[in-house]
Amino acid sequence: MGEIHLGIGFATGRRNFRKVLSAYIHTWRTTKCDLPAGTEVRLHLFVAYDVEYRHTKSTDYTNLPQDLVDAFDSITFVGAKNSYGPLERLRGSGDLTRAELRSVFGAGYAGKRNAALFAALESRMDYFLFLDDDEYPMAVAKTHETCIWCGQRVLTTHLREIGEADYTNGLHCGYVSPIPQISFDGTLGEGDFRRFVEAISNDIVSWDSIRSLMESDGVTYATPELLISRESQNVPLVGGCRFISGANLCINLRDPHRTLPFFNPPGARGEDTFLSTLLEDRTVRRIPTYTFHDGFAIYQHLLDGVLPIHLSEIQAGSPSINTRFLNACVGWVRYKPLLTYLTAPQDYEKKMRSMHEALDQTLPALAEYFQDRRFFSITTELDKYAKNVEKHARRFELSQSTWQKIVDHL
Repeated sequence: MGEIHLGIGFATGRRNFRKVLSAYIHTWRTTKCDLPAGTEVRLHLFVAYDVEYRHTKSTDYTNLPQDLVDAFDSITFVGAKNSYGPLERLRGSGDLTRAELRSVFGAGYAGKRNAALFAALESRMDYFLFLDDDEYPMAVAKTHETCIWCGQRVLTTHLREIGEADYTNGLHCGYVSPIPQISFDGTLGEGDFRRFVEAISNDIVSWDSIRSLMESDGVTYATPELLISRESQNVPLVGGCRFISGANLCINLRDPHRTLPFFNPPGARGEDTFLSTLLEDRTVRRIPTYTFHDGFAIYQHLLDGVLPIHLSEIQAGSPSINTRFLNACVGWVRYKPLLTYLTAPQDYEKKMRSMHEALDQTLPALAEYFQDRRFFSITTELDKYAKNVEKHARRFELSQSTWQKIVDHL
């Protein structure tokens, strides 16, 4: 492999980022010996942070302990108080319009990810690995009703595969889904909930997978065979997309023109999903390394070495869990019109009518079950984003052409 410059990227808004980063670096120090002899890997950190998300301050990200600082050849922060010089020069060059810059570096997670990715390209990284601040380098399986924990070689597994791919994407376990446990009753029946989930979800979320997840108390467990596997697989093409996640995701930067920008409609998520729509002619490999997604932020003690024998089910009822589920539903419904418009344009109007009908029939039951009338806002959000879908599609196209201009500029 020779000398490799690997960028580690975070788009973060949580103080916990430093502790998560520490876990990955300590794991790296004990597993880098698995790489072929003669491989020298130089690590570089890129952090695009958002102080507004959780009312944090810049020093929550920039004040790293010395042992972490020593692990990296360079560290780049992109935030309100840490403007990135090359990006600011790009903005001031006059080569790109405000609309073009906003399409790539606007508000939201896509803009943060693109800023970090731009910095990695400008710094001449070979590869760039995105990690999330709520995913840990470990996996959990289940046997005889007991959790079995296993550390994961996240960095080394990506490095073994990324040289022959455009993207490598790992696996996820833990609390991957924001859907809490639902006790179906006379208020909310299984049929209604199924119709609701199928209306707002994307092509890779099936009712069978959601039902299976609910039967395992909402926890996604690692597959034991994959924990010991060294085999990767091509990510299949489904509905014109190669679906990937935005974290545990490595990008090959050696040919910058093969890189692509993240995108989300204003105020929505789905930046990994829209990237997925552009990957038909890219080599995307699913690799056998897990991260544990602590989606409800209740297992941060895992990073202190406390490994539970059982994982709790996430029951609907508490305000925080209900709100997280509602926010996820709003996020899904905000990007569903554009995803449908891009992947099934001939059926767009029909699918939107069907989705609207499903929401009209199921939202009253959800609002009553959760005792929260905010669920009715989901229809309002659908109408708003469906109305603006052509504008969002043009902005999506603009982000791609702008990204190629940026790469040419580099």
